[in-house]
Amino acid sequence: MSSMGSSRRASGRARASRTSTSRRTGSLVRCGGIWSLNGLRSLDLSGNSLVGEMPSGIESLQSLRTISLRGNLLSGKLPEEIGSCILLKSIDFSDNSLSGELPESMRKLTMCGYLNLASNSFTGEVPGWIGEMSSLESLDLSRNGFLGQIPGAIGNLRMLKELNLSRNGFMGSLPESMTSCKSLVMVDFSRNSLTGNIPSWVFEMGVQRISLSKNGFNGEMQIPSAINWNLHVLDLSENSVSGSIPANLGSLQGLQFLNLSQNSLKGMIPASIGGLKNLGMLDLSGNRINGTIPSEIGGVEALKELRLAKNFITGKIPTQIGNCSSLSSLILRENNLTGSIPVTLSNLTNLENVDLSFNNLTGTLPKPLSDLPRLLLFNISHNHFQGELPAGGFFNTIPPSSLSNNPDLCGSAVKRSCPAVLPKPIVLNPNASSDSSSPALSNSASSNLRHKKIILSISALIAIGAAALIAVGVVAVTVLNLHVRSSAASHSAAALALSANAGDDYYSGSPTTDANSGRLVMFSGDLDFSAGTHTLLNKDCELGRGGFGSVYRTVLRDGRPVAIKKLTVSSLVKSQDDFEREVKKLGKIKHLNVASLEGYYWTPSLQLLIYEFVSRGSLYKHLHESSSAHTLSWRERYDIILGTARGLAHLHRTNVIHYNLKSNNILIDSSGEPKVGDYGLAKLLPMLDRYVLSSKIQSALGYMAPEFACRTVKITEKCDVYGFGVLVLEVVTGRRPVEYMEDDVVVLSDAVRAALEEGKVEECVDGRLRGEFPVDEAVPVVKLGLICTSQVPSNRPEMAEVVNILELIRCPQDSQEEELS
Repeated sequence: MSSMGSSRRASGRARASRTSTSRRTGSLVRCGGIWSLNGLRSLDLSGNSLVGEMPSGIESLQSLRTISLRGNLLSGKLPEEIGSCILLKSIDFSDNSLSGELPESMRKLTMCGYLNLASNSFTGEVPGWIGEMSSLESLDLSRNGFLGQIPGAIGNLRMLKELNLSRNGFMGSLPESMTSCKSLVMVDFSRNSLTGNIPSWVFEMGVQRISLSKNGFNGEMQIPSAINWNLHVLDLSENSVSGSIPANLGSLQGLQFLNLSQNSLKGMIPASIGGLKNLGMLDLSGNRINGTIPSEIGGVEALKELRLAKNFITGKIPTQIGNCSSLSSLILRENNLTGSIPVTLSNLTNLENVDLSFNNLTGTLPKPLSDLPRLLLFNISHNHFQGELPAGGFFNTIPPSSLSNNPDLCGSAVKRSCPAVLPKPIVLNPNASSDSSSPALSNSASSNLRHKKIILSISALIAIGAAALIAVGVVAVTVLNLHVRSSAASHSAAALALSANAGDDYYSGSPTTDANSGRLVMFSGDLDFSAGTHTLLNKDCELGRGGFGSVYRTVLRDGRPVAIKKLTVSSLVKSQDDFEREVKKLGKIKHLNVASLEGYYWTPSLQLLIYEFVSRGSLYKHLHESSSAHTLSWRERYDIILGTARGLAHLHRTNVIHYNLKSNNILIDSSGEPKVGDYGLAKLLPMLDRYVLSSKIQSALGYMAPEFACRTVKITEKCDVYGFGVLVLEVVTGRRPVEYMEDDVVVLSDAVRAALEEGKVEECVDGRLRGEFPVDEAVPVVKLGLICTSQVPSNRPEMAEVVNILELIRCPQDSQEEELS
């Protein structure tokens, strides 16, 4: 009997573990046979596409310890009988569409330690019997429609460590009984309608992370003397907290994140702020803070983000801020700051975003600012800066809007030339003498003057002679250089004019490999251009530019157009043998959704790749440069997503990693079929250096997987999956992966995730579609895109799996499309 039971349980566990990774679809009713596995101890159907209501019969699973249906599309109410599974220790029904009130039978689940019902549509009040689930260590009811007050019975959960009730409709004040939850580590009550004062237990208990943001808390913020040294994260943003920032703020020495923005705080920033040695983010923006920025801010050496915008802060930016070596964001806009930018700001090599706009800052910009390697935003508009802009680096491409309303600034970015500064001429008077009253001194001075005249004459002759020699040398070098260029150009033109000779069975090409003539190879057919070779790389025929080089269009003599890519990474390209080996491997790839490589040309100083020509241009052009009248339909977008997935999956099957997936590299042919281009070119470089990949190849921000920044993480096909996820969100929303607003930088994946969590589906789909899309397709596709952009590579699916999911998601062609009102 015992052996039969254990065998049955093992079988049940095995089945459950497989269903969580095979991405099943359909109704949970089809899986109803699972309820008959009386010995089942663990059931995991998470991360599938199961729909419909939960079937009855769960009460038969008397041995069930854990159940997870997370990340499906389940709807309806929780079965009332769930309380009969009294041995349950872990329940996870998050990320579904379940609704109704919590069944009262759940009060029997006194052994349950983990309950996660987040991201559903549950309603009503949280019942008082929740306090009877005395074993709860983690309770997550976030992102639902719960109303009413938070029950005082929460205080009976003495073992509770994590409590998340965010994004609901709770009202009233926080129950005082929560002081009995001595084990609490994390509390999140954000995005509700809670009111009252900030309770003192926030600072006294051993809680590490507290978020009360976006509520209606008021009154003054008071930090008691008996403080919580373990508090790491405190978010009180977007409330109505008033009064001054407590002078003993620095006593919270464990703080790593402090957000008090969008309140009614006034007074000065306390000097004790310098005692927060571990603080990484400080946001006091949107208050009524006055006074100066304390110099003690330089003591917060771990600080990464300092946000003090929209206050009444005066005085200078303290030079001590240069000690915050980790600082990446400095947002001080809309204050009354004066003085100049401290040169110590140039020491902050991690700076990415600087916004000093709408202040009264003056002086010139420190020249070393151009050496900051990571700058993405430097907004100094609406100030009184003057003089020449720093040259080089970010300042070569700084947007004019970041410099506007500084009338005394000059340089190319503001289209104002700087006044020339000429040196004062040196005038020598050969007749001058120091003292004419003394004959002895006069004779001596006259002798010295004659000696100086002789020296001056000799120096002048030498200088004139040297200048003449330099001029002759420059002319000679110029003539020789022009001769060499003319010769090289004629050799290159001659080489390109060659037709491909017979080669081996697969390739045809020129056998010559010397540096002058180069080597021209076609993988099929002959290369015979209808136009003269001088027009092959003509500027008028240029189709576009990318991280690897420029692309030109030309026509073969048989009328077939081709695209020629001129590589601009010649100095990084491998030897000829390695180059040809990699290119020939790419030339063998043939797939409907992959732009085929048809040949190449090689010299040590010039490499050309010859591709099939795709007539309708890049996906980027269709998404971001077309008019609303010619926008892509939902059906076209879905076809592009699916086709791109198929092309990328084929590349991965042939062991080719793209490395540079973005909408500019997805081409659309005449029938609307997408073709993946620019694939595998990183393999042409001598080594897969991450700096080269990020700066040269990954030229478009937003597509690059986070592991590119970590040298210890292996670069795999999962990097392409991340880029594909961003591409999916770009196609569905019609927005760029990274958008620069006037005072913020918006990352598309973060914005879509937030909108989806709030149920704002219409914000996840391009408004130009005007609601003409099937919601049953759009929402799962968006979720798939977000899964692909997971920060952890192992959580991203394989591209072959992505193709299967997309084929399952697609609704029948004749289904009626839903419209969002």
